[in-house]
Amino acid sequence: MNHEGRLEWRPFVSKSAGASLVATAPQGQICLLWSVKLNLMTNSLGSGQSDGAGQPPPATFRERRERLLESLDAAGLRFLLVTKPVDTYYLTGFRGSAGMLLVGRRRTRLWVDPRYTLQAGAQTAGIEVIETREGLGRTVAAWLRKSRPKAVGYQDLHLVCAEFAAIRHDAGRKAGIRWQSAGAMLDSLRMVKDAWEIGRIRRAGKLTADVFTEVLPMVRPGACESELAAELEYRMKRAGADGAAFETIVVSGPRGAWPHARASCRRLRSGELVIVDLGAILSAYAADMTRTVYLGRPSKRARHLYESVAEAQQEAVENLRPGLTGNDADAAARRALARRKLDQYFTHSTGHGVGLEVHERPRLGRGDQTPLPAGCVVTVEPGLYVEGYGGVRIEDTVLVGENGPEIVTPASKESWFTG
Repeated sequence: MNHEGRLEWRPFVSKSAGASLVATAPQGQICLLWSVKLNLMTNSLGSGQSDGAGQPPPATFRERRERLLESLDAAGLRFLLVTKPVDTYYLTGFRGSAGMLLVGRRRTRLWVDPRYTLQAGAQTAGIEVIETREGLGRTVAAWLRKSRPKAVGYQDLHLVCAEFAAIRHDAGRKAGIRWQSAGAMLDSLRMVKDAWEIGRIRRAGKLTADVFTEVLPMVRPGACESELAAELEYRMKRAGADGAAFETIVVSGPRGAWPHARASCRRLRSGELVIVDLGAILSAYAADMTRTVYLGRPSKRARHLYESVAEAQQEAVENLRPGLTGNDADAAARRALARRKLDQYFTHSTGHGVGLEVHERPRLGRGDQTPLPAGCVVTVEPGLYVEGYGGVRIEDTVLVGENGPEIVTPASKESWFTG
């Protein structure tokens, strides 16, 4: 933003990400930056080819749009341009992977290309579906140029800089549109789950736990990490899941000290810890669960690590309540590990929100002052990672309710060793 209050755009070139655009503010602060990074998480919408089964009733989507409109009114915005697929689904029911949604007080419009015209018509109600062959951004910009709304919000946390710049350019300066960042407006709305969403997450959690329990007897010396991961994902789909919420993690021995290592061709060995991190998507909603298994009769060291993490996780779960900040939720797990002088081996945040995305708001981590609302769903996943030895992580998906926390991934944590 320059001294007159306008954004100044300049090119930014990264060796790893290619060319992007950056908006600079006084003192060189970066207002908006986009770059490409590898993201191994799959989209919680699954394939996007659902025929509409498992959808909430149309009234649910209308209520969500109405809540968004109230937020837009408070921000002084006439419209919000929604470009993130999970948010488009949340507001309309459309599960395609491409589309642009313009939410407004009088009418909500969804632009799609010809691949998705029939699907959007079948999966949505109460909105206008418009097919375009001219490019989504260009078509939306043409509508804005003609309609000349005073203020339009956009999803700066998702919309690619180059695409936003093109839409703004094509809409034209003469339209006089004030573009305003919507920030985490929709993320905040999605934090609180309604009864339908909670029901789907409970089912996804139970499916995840059941599949882990089925496969647990196969977690034995000689088994291959990647084969176990494939078996878990196959069984989740066979049990009715849309798919895996993320690339299933099975890591053993010293590799367990890498919190997000990928399953490899390494074979499991006696006397080692094995971390299994999995989650199913069901009707677009995800669950996330981790269990740790020791192959054999646990050594004193392994038992000490496991019991310390189990204690920390239990205390952190029991501490969850509406109004608690993410920082305080995280601190409960760290205090438990600090009592055993192990907190230096806990190298990540305690948890994150779960819903249409497997990682969403709120975040249970240091410095996060967001109060947890009743009806949010989070993970609680303390872990210890010891270089050269291995790791222990225990994770559950937990509903933060008015009457206390509810674990929705009920796989046993007691049968954690095979000897």
